[in-house]
Amino acid sequence: MIKPTQALGQPAMWLRAPDGAQATVLLHGAHLVSWIPAGDQERLYLSPHAVAGGSHAVRGGIPVIFPQFGQRGPLPRHGLARNRPWQWVEGAERSGVAIGVLRLTDDDATRAIWPHAFEAELSFSLAGLQLDVELAITNTGEAPFDFTAALHTYLLVDDVRRARLGGLYGVRYVDSLTGKSQHQEMDPFSFAGEIDRIYFDATESQTLSTAMGRMTIRREGFDDVVVWNPGPDKAAAMTDMPSDDWLRMLCVEAAAIGAPVTLAPGQQWVARQGFEA
Repeated sequence: MIKPTQALGQPAMWLRAPDGAQATVLLHGAHLVSWIPAGDQERLYLSPHAVAGGSHAVRGGIPVIFPQFGQRGPLPRHGLARNRPWQWVEGAERSGVAIGVLRLTDDDATRAIWPHAFEAELSFSLAGLQLDVELAITNTGEAPFDFTAALHTYLLVDDVRRARLGGLYGVRYVDSLTGKSQHQEMDPFSFAGEIDRIYFDATESQTLSTAMGRMTIRREGFDDVVVWNPGPDKAAAMTDMPSDDWLRMLCVEAAAIGAPVTLAPGQQWVARQGFEA
């Protein structure tokens, strides 16, 4: 079943696979704000104070980061895709799988801050205990361009201090809090407060273990992984997140940061992040 709905006061689409798996996606930002695997519970964190629409970035779910990660460039933080209206292209059920497709193309507003012609397409599919999210970027202009991108996934946890993340042993990372570069020495590792790391050239899948169960996180086309939690002090300063909710979330993001993607005219790049609860 696929039908229009509203979430955070914004137009959205609700999808339900025949086995009961569900997802909700905002047209604003092509932002997945809910994923409930079949027979399971909510798996994406969404702040109860989250705001959507206009220039507001939604705190939670899976924001689409394009064409700039963070403040690594001249554009607004995390680029422009998460704050733009996307077009709903297709919703379908095929072989027991619910599928949704959304599209964003350049216009006068995007070209005013990033002077390139592009088409971004977000596709996602769900059934059973799995969710797969695909981001495709096409250069529709006459000149090459570079970009970075990420799926800024907020995962729901019972208590991040009891969570364990595995699959990054030996991977080089930059600690964005200190600016230092080092290699991951513990696997799995745990969390005691704020963390903000970019892991480069991570080749393995990740596993997140919590009291809610074990989740496998896969990537294809995304070489990097971002692990982020604001910790108690930064969470207390956020107006769109309860101060204690840093305990209820962990961002494990599929990303292309270390080696920006270059697309020639007419060329397409495709990358995916998948979850199995």
